[in-house]
Amino acid sequence: MPWLELSLTVRAEQQPRVEEALDDLGSLSITLRDANAETADEQAIFEPGVGELPLWPTITLNALFDAGIDRRGLSEALSELLPWLEPDQLSFRDVADEDWERAWMDQFKPMSFGRRLWIYPWNIAPPDDDALAIVQLDPGLAFGSGTHPTTALCLEWLDSLDLGGKRVIDFGCGSGILAIAALKLGAASAVGVDNDPQALIASADNAERNQVADRLALFLPDDFAGEPADVFVANILAGPLGELAPTFAALATPGAPFALSGILQGQQEELLARYAEWFDGLRVDVREDWVRISGQRRF
Repeated sequence: MPWLELSLTVRAEQQPRVEEALDDLGSLSITLRDANAETADEQAIFEPGVGELPLWPTITLNALFDAGIDRRGLSEALSELLPWLEPDQLSFRDVADEDWERAWMDQFKPMSFGRRLWIYPWNIAPPDDDALAIVQLDPGLAFGSGTHPTTALCLEWLDSLDLGGKRVIDFGCGSGILAIAALKLGAASAVGVDNDPQALIASADNAERNQVADRLALFLPDDFAGEPADVFVANILAGPLGELAPTFAALATPGAPFALSGILQGQQEELLARYAEWFDGLRVDVREDWVRISGQRRF
């Protein structure tokens, strides 16, 4: 079915009230984007730090409504709820329906990482081969699908380890892809931690799909007690990686292999110096413009 998209641009401090008004008027979904996207003033936000919800100084909100809604009535209702809103801040466009899941599946093909590990979309039957570790993902919950260099670097690192019987922590779990891959590669149990509740839902759904839900525990950071693990991986961003270094050191048992990614080239030297306080054998691997740091927790 077709939709009507309402777009308006506001300052960051106005965003909560605008979003509330759009929700009150029956919007079916609301997305936020940098109002300066694709300009020289664009500001990238790859992933928030733990406990952070950063936004751009100026935000464009796109709200979807049923195509049959009265545009004039919608505009007048918004004016009543948001008296400061100017008419030229609003724009409408018709949006044709699209099979987003099919579009995603057309782009996402089986991918291999290392010797044994494969990532498959759920709609493609994997081979019946006990020598392979296969993770199947739901395209509806696809953030963290293995296509980004940071995820690929972490998946290849996991494939290189002997995970038999180990307990793994995946900090910043997203779709749960790393924790689930570790379980498929022989880990006894895994913990996924993420500050986004939607990520935990995605991880839980993907764990069910891969028959490992009984071995994957999921937590928001504030709810995680922090029992150390035999293997530790964090695919977030350089800023949080630096801030959380002492926490991560406490979450890795002596001798535990660890890997960090979400690091842009040029950011690794500061992190190497930071982690050298607790970790040995530090090395850097690069994919495109992204870096993985790995090593072992000092005994």
